[in-house]
Amino acid sequence: MAKILWIILIVFLPFETVTHAKVVETDKPYSYELLVQDLEKIQVRYKGQVEIKSIGTSHFERQIWGVKLGHGKKNIVLIGSHHGREWLTSIVLMKMLESYADAYQEKKKFGAISTNILNDVSIWFVPMLNPDGVAIQQNNIKSFPIEHQERLLIMNDQLDNFEGWKANGMGVDLNRQYPAGWSALDKEPSTPSNKFYKGKKPLESKEVVALTKFISEVNPSIAIAYHTAGREIFWNFRNGKYLKRDKTVAKKIAKLTGYKLAKPSKDSMGGGFTDWFITTYHRPAMTIEISYLVGETNPPLSVFKAEWKRNRYVGLKLAEEAKKIPH
Repeated sequence: MAKILWIILIVFLPFETVTHAKVVETDKPYSYELLVQDLEKIQVRYKGQVEIKSIGTSHFERQIWGVKLGHGKKNIVLIGSHHGREWLTSIVLMKMLESYADAYQEKKKFGAISTNILNDVSIWFVPMLNPDGVAIQQNNIKSFPIEHQERLLIMNDQLDNFEGWKANGMGVDLNRQYPAGWSALDKEPSTPSNKFYKGKKPLESKEVVALTKFISEVNPSIAIAYHTAGREIFWNFRNGKYLKRDKTVAKKIAKLTGYKLAKPSKDSMGGGFTDWFITTYHRPAMTIEISYLVGETNPPLSVFKAEWKRNRYVGLKLAEEAKKIPH
């Protein structure tokens, strides 16, 4: 009798009931604390498929996590939350990580793409490069030393609402911290601020130092920085003789996501991660801007479903492209 009831339960209960629950929730703001909890669960569930390690710390000692999925000798890197208000990119990357890991563990395709590519090319996820900035933007100010809370208010023009915060915990814009073209960047603001302050010198911020060191270690064939907003892909910065190759890869991702390709600008100044990676490693890199334009704040959670649909195959597609790139 018990056996019959069990069979009935399997047949008639919703599919989610008889399979394990999803780890990454996409219906609430994604904090550093949630990231840590989710990574702990993912490490247990996909132990044979993922490697999780700290690649460094923020200025206020939050860990910057890197997650490797796959067993390939080649690598690609996907980075989220350079800016505090861009934590929706962290959700996209964590959802991608979990979805791919699940399919890879079950030896299944994800959509039309075989996860076997992960035997040749591993995907490294850095879901939240700027955990201090995310905490500030989500108004978790009390997690900082009391004397620094006062500095944060000054950097935020004395506003106690931090929803527009882009910088790291020290008021430096991480995506204006890379050596490629840094000196040409606007010097204003000239002091730490909630956005745009480039710092006194490139590679000043601990987060950027950690990432550039990590990149040199894993030597990726392709690197992606996810940002918000505008549904646009930036891929060009002094690509030189690799212009055609890099544009071909970018066009494939544009077609996959439905995002427009940014037109190359001759007077582009640089300072960003993509600029640095292209000129340092001479391999494809892209800045992928998700969501429609939202102004000086984070995109609403309601946009996640549409952005996930656009981006769900990006990681695996880039892994396929990386396999073709010699180095």
